[in-house]
Amino acid sequence: QVQLVESGGGLVQAGGSLRLSCAASGRTFSSYAMGWFRQAPGKEREFVAAVSWSGASVTYADSVKGRFTISRDSAPNTVYLRMNSLKPEDTAVYYCAAGPRLRIGVDEYAFWGQGTQVTVSS
Repeated sequence: QVQLVESGGGLVQAGGSLRLSCAASGRTFSSYAMGWFRQAPGKEREFVAAVSWSGASVTYADSVKGRFTISRDSAPNTVYLRMNSLKPEDTAVYYCAAGPRLRIGVDEYAFWGQGTQVTVSS
């Protein structure tokens, strides 16, 4: 079992940066791939980025490639999403998730946090 708590969201102007954190509890954190997803009002939850259990492999949605960076740290058990050059279309609730493999599908992840709001003003 893994419990996830996101933080770091907020209001930022277009072109600005934020760093989201996802604190994980549970002894098996290091064995899970971790992903970030987002959901804007009226839209489906979509994949943003993911990192393998070892941290050696990462993948990104095309819409954030080159602007966002995902990383993980085992001490403490935390996953980060560094977001640069933010755009108004990045506005959404951002969720972190844990799953057995590095995948981009929502259904591939078993554990989810409650989400943190990111709002980018134009």
